[in-house]
Amino acid sequence: MTETQFTPRVFSGIQPSGNLHLGNYLGALKRFVDMQGPEFQTVYCMVDLHAITVWQDPDRLREKTREVCAGFIAAGLNPEKSILFNQSQVPEHTQLAWIFNCIARIGWMQRMTQFKDKAGKNAQNASLGLFAYPALMAADILVYHATHVPVGEDQKQHLELTRDIAIKFNHDYGVDFFPVTEPVIGGPAPRVMNLRDGSRKMSSSDPSDMTRINMTDDADAIAKKIRKAKTDPDALPSEVDGLEDRPEARNLVNIYAALSDQTAAQVLAEVGGKQFGEFKPMLAELAVSKLSPISSEMARLMGEEAEIDQILARGAERARAIAAPILQQTYEIVGMVGAGRS
Repeated sequence: MTETQFTPRVFSGIQPSGNLHLGNYLGALKRFVDMQGPEFQTVYCMVDLHAITVWQDPDRLREKTREVCAGFIAAGLNPEKSILFNQSQVPEHTQLAWIFNCIARIGWMQRMTQFKDKAGKNAQNASLGLFAYPALMAADILVYHATHVPVGEDQKQHLELTRDIAIKFNHDYGVDFFPVTEPVIGGPAPRVMNLRDGSRKMSSSDPSDMTRINMTDDADAIAKKIRKAKTDPDALPSEVDGLEDRPEARNLVNIYAALSDQTAAQVLAEVGGKQFGEFKPMLAELAVSKLSPISSEMARLMGEEAEIDQILARGAERARAIAAPILQQTYEIVGMVGAGRS
């Protein structure tokens, strides 16, 4: 069996189930924008089908889907350079997911830590979608033969499952059809933490708005949240090792590093010895300069729903042009009658 040469292609998505925040920007949106260019074809989407694994208010889901689209574009994503769409407009995702439901093993799904975390003690009352959605995530990626996926550490296990599904499909059918996708993990702030508790990840579900910087926050709100962020009484160290056992200090340094495209070591070489009373205004000024133009552009785009919907519809057309032939070939490999019709 000869090895197939796959087009270098990036795929990733964001759930439109909450407010976009700084963690989404630094951990995802900024990286997505940086990956645009001649090296890869880039395909990004709002994974609205994943969002409904837990109940969503329909009007809010529509609003948040458009808001995430606005966030992508305001952050610098060019919908002409990248393919940008919402998942439910491309039915090939769910069609391939059924094939993968029949490839994946129940034991694989039971090992998924995110299902255990989200379902908790009420696993028997969780939706089947919440249990099976890693197979849909695999389909999201492989229906485009994506070779690379930028992911955070919390999604690495799901990408490993995607690789397992691709390998098992290829083995079961004696083909070299699906790529074994590579994770792209890294960046100076792969995990942005809670502004009030540096041991917890920043989240849109936290009841306190002061724990996060929303991508819709204006300049005053951004600056206020940084001023109020939890710190400790000690001065900033000059080396990264000095941040050990100082989660809030480490978080603020990592945010500064990510926003300024530096490493934490480079930041500490500049600010080591400063007290937080001096460092926080520096961070606030940097954050406002980087983020307030994004929030302003998001607000403009959210006032133009027709423009957003047109971008998503066009993106879905372009996505289907890639996905439909791959699904058709998958059906042919599996043995579906009529799959070869043009």
